[in-house]
Amino acid sequence: QVQLAESGGGLVQAGGSLRLSCAASGRTLSSYTMGWFRQAPGKEREFVATITWTGSIYYAEPVKGRFTISRDNAKNTVYLQMNSLKPEDTAVYYCAADWSGGLRIAIREYEYDYWGQGTQVTVSS
Repeated sequence: QVQLAESGGGLVQAGGSLRLSCAASGRTLSSYTMGWFRQAPGKEREFVATITWTGSIYYAEPVKGRFTISRDNAKNTVYLQMNSLKPEDTAVYYCAADWSGGLRIAIREYEYDYWGQGTQVTVSS
């Protein structure tokens, strides 16, 4: 079992930055692909970014060039650096772990086995 805990959310003005962290416990993140998703009010949860164990990365189009996903395997932590934030980035952000060997790019919710509780990000205009 893996427990995931997000942190770093908050209220920021448009154009600002936040860094989200996702700390894992219960098992090392080796052999996991990690992902970030978000869910805005009244909308379905959507993919944001993913990173494999070996460092391959894929972003959703709306965040390309503004968000950066990274991982520190020694600290069992994944990060999402969010720059140039827009009001439409307002959502609850979730991290997730895909226990399939850590090598595949995973962009669909059903590909992930473990989820955190989420952290709220609010971007004011």
